[in-house]
Amino acid sequence: MARTKETRANAAPGAGTIFALRAIGLVILARWLFSMSQMDIVSSLAAMASSPWACINLVFLFLLIFLPGARAQAERPFHPLPQWLRQALRLFAFLGFLFAVFSVGAFVWSAGGRRALHAVAATNGWLVAAPALYAAVLWICRPRALWRTNVAARRFAIGRYAISVDATTRTVIVWVESRKLGQYDARELSVRWPDGQGDGSAAPVAAPADVLDAGGGAPAPVAATSSSASAMPRAAAQTGWLHRRPKVELLWDSPAAAGHNRQTVFRAALATEGDRVAARALDTSLRQA
Repeated sequence: MARTKETRANAAPGAGTIFALRAIGLVILARWLFSMSQMDIVSSLAAMASSPWACINLVFLFLLIFLPGARAQAERPFHPLPQWLRQALRLFAFLGFLFAVFSVGAFVWSAGGRRALHAVAATNGWLVAAPALYAAVLWICRPRALWRTNVAARRFAIGRYAISVDATTRTVIVWVESRKLGQYDARELSVRWPDGQGDGSAAPVAAPADVLDAGGGAPAPVAATSSSASAMPRAAAQTGWLHRRPKVELLWDSPAAAGHNRQTVFRAALATEGDRVAARALDTSLRQA
C-alpha cells in the first residue's frame, strides 16, 4: 500500500527572533502614529524634522521592521541577523532605553508619584512599556554564541564563542558571535585553565542535558581534564570567588607559523555551568585529536 507522506511545518531556527523584533518595531510604530494622529500633521512633521531623536527613531524603526539581511538558518540558530544589523540595533536600542528612562524619570521627579500613576493609566501603561520594549531589543541582540553546546556533534559554546571540531579532518573552526574567527589544526590547539586547574589525571564527568541540543541524541559521558576542574564551580562559590570569574583560554601553537607561536585564540569567562562543561568537553576532544 502507498504510504501518505507526513509533512510538518517546522519553523527554521532563528525565525522566532526575527518575528519578535518585527513585532516590537510594529508596536512602537503604531504607538508613534497614534501619538501623531492626536496632533496637527504639519506641526508633527515640523517637529520631527527639527528633532535629532526623531531621526534616530526613524532609522531604528526601519531597521527593526524590515531587518535587511536577516535570514533564519539551521546552522546559525541564534544569529539570524547579520553582525552589522545586530550591532546597530543594539546601539539604537541602548540609546532609546536611556532616553525613555530619562524622560520617564524626569517626569516622575517633577510631577510626583501620584500624577505619574495617573499618567501611566492614561497612556495605558506606555510609560512603562516603552523602556521595556527597548530593553527587550537589547536582550534579544545580546552577545551569544552561534549554537548551544552539543557534545555528540562536537559543537561547543563558551560565552560568545562557538567552536566546531571535525574529527575526520582534524580541523577546528572558531566563531565569535556570527563572525568566523579562524580555522585551525586540532593538534595545534590546547585549552589552558586558570591557575593550572586543567592539569592532572582525567575523571569522567557526564554533561548535563540542559547544555545539549535536543537533536544531538544521548551523548556518552565526557572525560574532564581533572577532578579539580570538575569541582571548580562549587569550590569557587564556597570560597566567595564569584567576583572574579575564572577564565579559560584556547591557545594555538603552530610550529609552521614562525614568529606566531603560542598565540591566544580567545579568552572567555566561565560564567555558567554550561560554559564549564563545554570547556572540559572541548579540552577532552582536542586531546583525543
